[in-house]
Amino acid sequence: MARIASESLIERLAAWGVDTVFGLPGDGINGIMEGLRRHRDRVRFVLVHHEEAAAFMATGYAKATGRVGVCLATSGPGGIHLLNGLYDAKLDHVPVLAITGMQETSVLGTGYQQEVHLDKLFADVAEYNMMISNPGQLPSLVDLAIRTSYARRGVSHLTLPNDIQVAEAGADPYEHVAPARVPQTSPVFLQPSGIPRQEDLEWAAEVLNKAERPAMLVGQGALHARDEVLAVAEALGAPVVKTLPGKAVIPDDSPYTTGGIGLLGTRPSEELMDETDVLFMVGTNFPYSKFLPDPGRTRVVQFEADPTRAGARVPTDVPVVCDAKEGLRALLPLLKRQNGNAHLTKYQKMMAKWRSDMDSLENPDRDPIAPQYAASVLDDLAADDAILTCDSGTIATWAARHWTIRGDRRFYLSGTLASMANGLPYAIAIQHAFPGRQVIAYVGDGGFSMLMAEFLTAVQQRLPVKVVINNNNSLGQILWEQMVLGYPEHGVRYAAPEADFSAWARSCGGYGAKVTKAGEVTTAISEALAHDGPALVDIDVNPNEPPMPGKVSYDQAKSFAQAFLKGQPHRAAIATTLFRDRIQKLGD
Repeated sequence: MARIASESLIERLAAWGVDTVFGLPGDGINGIMEGLRRHRDRVRFVLVHHEEAAAFMATGYAKATGRVGVCLATSGPGGIHLLNGLYDAKLDHVPVLAITGMQETSVLGTGYQQEVHLDKLFADVAEYNMMISNPGQLPSLVDLAIRTSYARRGVSHLTLPNDIQVAEAGADPYEHVAPARVPQTSPVFLQPSGIPRQEDLEWAAEVLNKAERPAMLVGQGALHARDEVLAVAEALGAPVVKTLPGKAVIPDDSPYTTGGIGLLGTRPSEELMDETDVLFMVGTNFPYSKFLPDPGRTRVVQFEADPTRAGARVPTDVPVVCDAKEGLRALLPLLKRQNGNAHLTKYQKMMAKWRSDMDSLENPDRDPIAPQYAASVLDDLAADDAILTCDSGTIATWAARHWTIRGDRRFYLSGTLASMANGLPYAIAIQHAFPGRQVIAYVGDGGFSMLMAEFLTAVQQRLPVKVVINNNNSLGQILWEQMVLGYPEHGVRYAAPEADFSAWARSCGGYGAKVTKAGEVTTAISEALAHDGPALVDIDVNPNEPPMPGKVSYDQAKSFAQAFLKGQPHRAAIATTLFRDRIQKLGD
């Protein structure tokens, strides 16, 4: 049996250490599927139910492992479906390779069925983007694509016409007129040094050592640098603020952290940003600049791996291009240790109050169920090395505030793209990567319903992922955003009948539980976590529980009131919930 070009493709993926490809077959990639079949002992193909999920899976896999994630889709509509998940990878800077099919070369340009020039469509999302036009280009272009994804921490795309896929491997049907031969490359990526220049370190240390009210802001680029972040925080006496994608950088019970930042963050973090005289940004390109210190008021030191992102949000006094771990390790000996730091003590006391306020909202006596309580039960019962994936929406607020990082816990969500529907695909991919770990998708009803067919994928793949749905029968985040703009809500609550996703889980052959009372939450989640296979708990929570920012501004309060005056539906229930939240905080 002659080797086909698709085998060169798959063999090269295996040489790069790729062991999993997420995708959906189609007549535009039958040759690639044959390559996967012939090498199924080296690269497994995970059959999904929607190409968007395949791209999310590749992204989640890359985020959790640091290795390139790979997704596969057919020509035309299949490739188009990949785009949302690929933009998630692009904006969160993780290495992903997308492989798509294309109509055979003899009919390109004729308007043939499903003829979509995916190389043009993917031009914005991909750092490397190429249509294979000669079997001889393989496997070298695989090397270039993956190497580019690693080097630029982004998406690469290869599209293969049908006839190229099944052509003889290595065939070179054209006469050479250029002074070159068929390219020959190796599956090797040389990681550039992440060590900063000594003069930059000394410059950074000079500014940091003069700080009277220092603060650190750490993001996903520092996830591998926990020990170094804590050591520098101790040396500086600096409170540490964490972006949401960087939530797992240091534990949530650390005496150095003030938790998150932004609308989903904490009041201590927001007040710290108002007070700090030197902000040390490590591994983050935090986009919500409204929550950062005003330009000119605070000196900024930034450790950033990509020189194009240094100083992209606020003017940076000392931009240092380096890996977060290597940079902090080299900086530490240059720092003057702070003793008896009143600044840090102040924020430790503020965080104790904040944690007490959050605990008071985790009330099991509420009806309807408080989403904070459901999140707290999941937090209590999950393993200390559990991996939580999360959708976008109000669900992200409850995860940010009530899912605590302890032990070796991890946390992943669609950070900069803030897409819905990523939570379950992430969990499936990460369970493939870490079969011995507890992996939980904590999602909203809106996001889950978009790609709920992938729960069937989990059952069919025999993956013991757990799904906990925060079901408020609405698009909750948009509801509250409309009100903060001063508008009464519109078009954000679903009509009856309300979904029972547990029935879907059971019909797939998994565990499914519907929870409508707070007293049922602990039992249902306990049983789901103990179930030997995929499990889903659908919890009906209070749809009128607002995800309030850590610190409510006058303008926000004014707009909220205007929404009430203009005819906000459900205003009585919302007001009752707000009043109850306030009373419980005061009573603690």
